[in-house]
Amino acid sequence: MGADKELPTPRIWTVSYMALNYFSSVGIVWMNKAASNMGFTWTTSLTCLHFLFTYLGLELCATAGMFERKALPAMEVIRVSLAFCGFVVFNNLSLQYNAVGLYQLLKVLTTPVIAVLQYFLYGTTIPMMELVSLVPIIMGVCLATVSHLEVNSLGLMWGCFGILSTSMYQIWVKEEQKRLGCNAQQLLYFQAPISTVMLLFVAAYVDDAIVGGPFDFEWTNKATVAVFGSAAMAFLVNLSIFLVIGKTDPIAYNVLGYAKLCLILCSGPVLFNEPVTPKVACGTFLALVGIFWYTWLRLPARPAKKEAQ
Repeated sequence: MGADKELPTPRIWTVSYMALNYFSSVGIVWMNKAASNMGFTWTTSLTCLHFLFTYLGLELCATAGMFERKALPAMEVIRVSLAFCGFVVFNNLSLQYNAVGLYQLLKVLTTPVIAVLQYFLYGTTIPMMELVSLVPIIMGVCLATVSHLEVNSLGLMWGCFGILSTSMYQIWVKEEQKRLGCNAQQLLYFQAPISTVMLLFVAAYVDDAIVGGPFDFEWTNKATVAVFGSAAMAFLVNLSIFLVIGKTDPIAYNVLGYAKLCLILCSGPVLFNEPVTPKVACGTFLALVGIFWYTWLRLPARPAKKEAQ
């Protein structure tokens, strides 16, 4: 009886982490949008603030006894931080130099790139049916979000760097937890301050964060709430990313991201009476079919109940 009660627990935690990631991601989008509308447009500085708050949040959690701090080799964590900084910088440059259609297409390509890199770098294989289920997801998301493609060499280069750094960051979040024998909180606790310092140097150049930039911003009460509210939500987003990938894998995390996108696309017409084009509707439906298929394939089979002794 006791063993039967314990079986659903890991699944419940995984679903809880996914729910936390979904709601915190929605919250940070709202906060970022509000901050941007009020004139705070320094994205690198904002990301730097995000990871500072992530570290402070984890410090409070550790002090409260929610997890135990664990010393990790700095050089091992630095590469995770470098991949994260590349993910932020290169994707921002990709958005700046590419049309929206190509930018969205390159983001979608992250999923197959992760599958290829996992196989060649770590020998990780994905069951054939799970790979097949990813096809309608990727095709559907492309159909729903990619409008037109305008390719230029500089934008394509930044986009490719963005795919590579994003893929390696998500892969290392999973692999380093296993290799270093640590949990999500312990790894993020060390990565967050390193990433903060690295991004601070980038922000000093990109956002003029040392002189001018955010320091010349008019910090009204509403703007302060939006910016620091975004940083508080980022703590939950970053933590939930590590928790979800730690409990599942980078591919499952990407599928979760596509599910969030589909819910956003569906909520527009329902909540805001936004017009629906056949292209977006077909793409969303196709992606949802793939998401439900992939989820069904990943659900563990129920073990047969043992007869009472």
